[in-house]
Amino acid sequence: MERTEPESSKGRRVVVIGGGVAGSLTCKLLQFDSDLTLIDPKEYFEITWASLRSMVEPSFAERSVINHKKYLQNGRVVTSPAVNITDTDVVTADGLVFGYDYLVIATGHNDVLPKTRQEKLSQYQAEYEKIKSSESILIVGGGPSGVELAAEIAVDFPEKKVTIVHNGPRLLEFVGQKAADKALDWMKSKRVEVLLNQRVDLKSASDGNKTYKTSGGETIHADCHFLCIGKPLSSEWLKGTLLKDNLDGKGRLMVDEYLRVKGRKNVFAIGDITDVPEMKQGYIAEKHASVATKNIKLLMSGGNEKKMSSYKPGPDIAIISLGRKESVAQFPFLTISGCVPGLIKSKDLFVGKTRKARGLDPNVVEP
Repeated sequence: MERTEPESSKGRRVVVIGGGVAGSLTCKLLQFDSDLTLIDPKEYFEITWASLRSMVEPSFAERSVINHKKYLQNGRVVTSPAVNITDTDVVTADGLVFGYDYLVIATGHNDVLPKTRQEKLSQYQAEYEKIKSSESILIVGGGPSGVELAAEIAVDFPEKKVTIVHNGPRLLEFVGQKAADKALDWMKSKRVEVLLNQRVDLKSASDGNKTYKTSGGETIHADCHFLCIGKPLSSEWLKGTLLKDNLDGKGRLMVDEYLRVKGRKNVFAIGDITDVPEMKQGYIAEKHASVATKNIKLLMSGGNEKKMSSYKPGPDIAIISLGRKESVAQFPFLTISGCVPGLIKSKDLFVGKTRKARGLDPNVVEP
């Protein structure tokens, strides 16, 4: 194993594991105050909630898929998964060892993703071609990804037959009934067929046969399908590390009010991997990053622990895009749909705002 960091930076060594929404913002905010290492299996950060637009408009991904080195000018990027954590070090799959004074775990959900930005852009182009060449499309899963993908296709390709099959009593089970009903009404208005409380046997359409069978005995003809089901948390690997006893029954890291892993003075966890009781969303992960960053800066400068910032979950707010102009939005005392909430999110999907938070031009495409 190869040890990599200079000894001179002791006391200021920060290792961030995971370069998603929370991890990327943490790196941006800490890069000039620490000796920073980002460990991520891929060389880029992706604005994930923009991914469904990129499937119908591949050029959109030019702004939403960003090489880590674009926003991280003063830190090292290690493109390899982390495989172990000890009291003092993080070990990667490549056998590199990074000592840390402060550790931030922001691994989010497990997904199989291409390693390079160019491969990811090519993947969107291939998905676009698949949609464009199909007359009928099956979407498996009626959560936010399935609903937003169905809406993107229905708006950009109104001539295509789109079917959502969801193994649950309603769409968008993470929000309230009103929001789910508004989304279903919108789907019906766009002639998207929605089948609830059913599963799809994807193997039933093998051998070039384009007919899928559902658990409810229905038959669906589709030229292609997209799987939009929830991904497991990326925490299985932690079971073989120092933090194995800090995971709850759902595989989430248990954190205190300062977003430190409970019982650890210098290990923080942020984003979807935490057990904070709240909706798991991008803007919330960014709030986690902001709080953890403040606390690490305070501790690095020798500040009093009692002055650390605590994180308090806010009210549940969710906006689900329905194509380019409309959305359904759930606020604490109000649920609305149409063009008015669409103005908040649907045109740019917060891509400009997210880029700006990382010190990047909101509009310029990465060269």
